[in-house]
Amino acid sequence: MAKTRTTVTLDEEVIRAVKLEAARSGRRDSEVIEGSLRRDLGLDALDQLWARVTPLPEGAGMELTASELEALRRERRAPGGP
Repeated sequence: MAKTRTTVTLDEEVIRAVKLEAARSGRRDSEVIEGSLRRDLGLDALDQLWARVTPLPEGAGMELTASELEALRRERRAPGGP
């Protein structure tokens, strides 16, 4: 993912906590800040969900799509269908 350089003004207590966490975890200050922002903005939750997804093999995915499409078509053709 592309990175953009930016300047922010932070409280001294916050930047001290960032530097301590960076030193403790062996990460750069920017990585600690980005991780905190991602958590606060809910971006890490989406990453965690995608990490748990097991992709179907292409053929299985196509079969599932075809069967769902056929079921939708049957439902629409049925009396009283949508």
